[in-house]
Amino acid sequence: MTGQTAKPASTDSKPDGRRRSPLAATLVTVGGAATALVAFSGLGRDIRGLPAAIGAGRSEILPTAARSPHFTDAGFHNTEPSHVIVGKDMLGLIPEFVTRGDRGHPKGAIPLVTAVPAAQAAELGVTWLGHATALIELDGHYVLADPVWGNRVSPSELVGPARMHPVPISLTDLPTLDAIVISHDHYDHLDLPTVRQLLHAQSAPFVVPLGIGAHLRGWGVPEGRIIELDWDEQTQLGELTLTCTESRHFSGRGLRRNTTLWCSWAMAGPRHRVYFGGDTGYTSAFTGIGARHGPFDVTILPIGAYGDQWPDIHLNPEEAVAAHSDLGGGLFLPIHWATFDLAMHSWAEPVERLLAAADGITVAIPRPGERIDGRTAAVPDGWWQRLG
Repeated sequence: MTGQTAKPASTDSKPDGRRRSPLAATLVTVGGAATALVAFSGLGRDIRGLPAAIGAGRSEILPTAARSPHFTDAGFHNTEPSHVIVGKDMLGLIPEFVTRGDRGHPKGAIPLVTAVPAAQAAELGVTWLGHATALIELDGHYVLADPVWGNRVSPSELVGPARMHPVPISLTDLPTLDAIVISHDHYDHLDLPTVRQLLHAQSAPFVVPLGIGAHLRGWGVPEGRIIELDWDEQTQLGELTLTCTESRHFSGRGLRRNTTLWCSWAMAGPRHRVYFGGDTGYTSAFTGIGARHGPFDVTILPIGAYGDQWPDIHLNPEEAVAAHSDLGGGLFLPIHWATFDLAMHSWAEPVERLLAAADGITVAIPRPGERIDGRTAAVPDGWWQRLG
């Protein structure tokens, strides 16, 4: 693509993101590498800031990554065979994205809860802030998971899927955090502008899977605030134990994939346990994680952005219910839906399928910004139904 400037299809110009680039949405769905490529090709007039957003290169990541038994010359790998859509297969999805209209968007404004969190964390609670971002309260400690406050999940501010609702609270309204955990380095889970704001607004360490530390160092995060872990490694932060657990996914922000590790997180306090799934396909590893680190009072699992084109790397709602059971979960809180349009399914389909499959399981479906008390049963009120 050297010497050429691709003209993207109609990109977003409205806050609700209804005008968007189908090409960019398709590519970001299946990986940061393709997103970076379309951003470079579509922004020939202005690529300032893109190299920083893409993050560290292989040579910077390698010294840390190479210590893992899950890393080879080809990069990190899943323990189960996992197909990831590539190349011409991605381009083949473009017509479907172009012709599907606004199926992936709600019919009206998504209701938000904008209450500022309490200064002191409670025994057990979760405030879902949209997509995969969750503020977790665990035995009096606050853990922020996969924080993304940016408007686009892309290395560019001009191209890529945009938010369908504002972030319910500002970063400056966050309470004092005890830890910031990251599941992997895709743009919808690791956001450069957010990291830079957290660097100055908070003092908590970033607890990340192997290799992501190189991104953070390049963005100015000091070494003393970076804790990098391999699968089954853990760190102790006061009374909290954070364990890096296996997931089934992939990584990549530039043109090379799988240079950094992807993971889920088992979080344990003196009295309660929470599982944060980040982004993952179904894996037999859930059973072992539940046996070693569970049972969990709350499981926070992705239910959206699934598709027949990438069945191994994103849970569909029925698989998420199975994972919740494997993990020994109590309350199920779904994430990874409603905020960004990243797949072929309709906006409300993930939650409707989840409820249909969740026989006998306690499910909470909060509005973005809504806090759920993890100790009490939550009855979904159907707020999403008028928007489906």
